[in-house]
Amino acid sequence: MTASTPSSGTLGVPLNRLLGQVADAVQAVREGRSLTDVLARCPADLRPGTQALSFHVLRLLGSAQAARAHLAPKTPPPRVDSLLVSALALLWPSSAEPPYADHTVVDQAVQAMQKRAPAAAGFVNAVLRRFLRERDAVVAAAQRDPQGAFNHPPWWIERLRQDWPSQWQAILQANNQHPPMSLRVNARHLTAQAYLERLAAVGIAARLAGPLAPQGLILEKAVPVTALPGFDQGLVSVQDVAAQLAAPLLLTDRQDLAPLAPDARVLDACSAPGGKTAHLLELADLDLLALDADAQRLTRVQDTLRRLQLRARLTAADARQTANWWDGQQFDAILLDAPCSASGIVRRHPDVRWLRRPGDIGALAEIQTGLLDALWPTLKAGGRLVYATCSIFKAEGQAQVDAFLQRHSDARALVVEGVTGHLLPLADNGLNAGGGASMVDGFFYALLVKN
Repeated sequence: MTASTPSSGTLGVPLNRLLGQVADAVQAVREGRSLTDVLARCPADLRPGTQALSFHVLRLLGSAQAARAHLAPKTPPPRVDSLLVSALALLWPSSAEPPYADHTVVDQAVQAMQKRAPAAAGFVNAVLRRFLRERDAVVAAAQRDPQGAFNHPPWWIERLRQDWPSQWQAILQANNQHPPMSLRVNARHLTAQAYLERLAAVGIAARLAGPLAPQGLILEKAVPVTALPGFDQGLVSVQDVAAQLAAPLLLTDRQDLAPLAPDARVLDACSAPGGKTAHLLELADLDLLALDADAQRLTRVQDTLRRLQLRARLTAADARQTANWWDGQQFDAILLDAPCSASGIVRRHPDVRWLRRPGDIGALAEIQTGLLDALWPTLKAGGRLVYATCSIFKAEGQAQVDAFLQRHSDARALVVEGVTGHLLPLADNGLNAGGGASMVDGFFYALLVKN
């Protein structure tokens, strides 16, 4: 999509049709529904354009809502307001080339509103034209409000300010950037360098992710997976570089930690969608049990393993309810990629910040505590457990592990430089050599050993 395209978006779809879908998506997110679920129900011909524009709008939703409140203090009905803020987000000034020309956005938004709520079409036209006339002043007014300035809910901003007092603004700004497309090369087939050469041969530019993620590559530009050589044959998978640290950490071979034997018993306690499960099996021959509480999501793990020609035992169960799935034989290693707020991956899932509520963090921390305490007895003496979350909130990371160590005197935490602890989505986090923006998502890792 470019500004030179008068009224058509992805695959030639008129913008007014896409705006209707985007407005429905924004309204659904405001009502607490996941954007992923909404897009799954979107007509196939509209889905690519709807996703692209929805991501754009949700990254600017705080600013657009603040602008709408300035221009029209009385909140319109949800079906009107969701389309209006979507159009305002598309008109918002940014350093990137706008997806559409200003006059196109206004014209197509009015057309979309004529189909959606005809009586409000004139109102939308008036508000959008006023925004264009007064854009600098309205933008300045919107940015005086924290939500308008940072495009995150106030409670989220405050939690980051408390957790990361010197970095919170940089984190919020990073969250609104477009994430890179990262790959994990299947070590059973070839090296990252060899696959890099295959990409170059088909004109896809990429670079190595670095020594902490030796199977990782970062693409210069995102491409469809169908363009990746050998994707269907299992040569490569799409996975953020930060997520690629989990499997090597669990398999780490250090002087103060006995190496895992071939066919070691390993548990992946919350395995869906299966990226980390597959990575473990790419790196080692393991007797691996993959659990997930959601049977439907577990089918994605099976699909992933089938494409990569890997095998594991899959069981649908809540890992906390060990009586329902555990055979009593202790594991050599456990990967607990625990349910969390996903506060570290909002670049990839911009709806998350608007879906979460302040009370969710405490509730999720309780689930994490329950999982850690339930799984610890299933680990052998001398065994290791990697606790991971894709969160940058300390309540789900370091504070969770500190409390666990207080409760369990037979546990100790090992430090792995550059990996354990909180990994922030910032350019200077140690995984972004030469990059001006963060190349990785936010994560937390702890390596716990049973004495």
